[in-house]
Amino acid sequence: METKQTIFERMGGTYTLGEDGIYYPDLVLGEDAPRYGKYGGMRKRYLQQHKPTLYAQLVLEGKLVAHLNGVDDTCNERIEQVTDAMAETEGITEALKASDQMEWVRQMNNIRTRAEDVVCHELIYE
Repeated sequence: METKQTIFERMGGTYTLGEDGIYYPDLVLGEDAPRYGKYGGMRKRYLQQHKPTLYAQLVLEGKLVAHLNGVDDTCNERIEQVTDAMAETEGITEALKASDQMEWVRQMNNIRTRAEDVVCHELIYE
């Protein structure tokens, strides 16, 4: 007598007999450890709210955490690059920092906010 395989078994899945006599599928996600921060979290919320199909696909394929880690890393690197370029373009130097620290902080915070806005629109909300 031939036993029928489930779709799960045809795809290579296996089952384990539990103590209660019921077979449970052996599910293992091959995801990286979540280490994403602010920008990965923002991307996750955006996908959940505006791209639920892509979000579900990433979850089912076990690629969500790797995607969020990558977005977070890329955003942090890109914000640093944009911040440095804007500070150089606008003449925000160490000399200003030495002469008027509060003005330097004000201008750098302004630049960082603008850089973050640009990068978020490029990488998170796409």
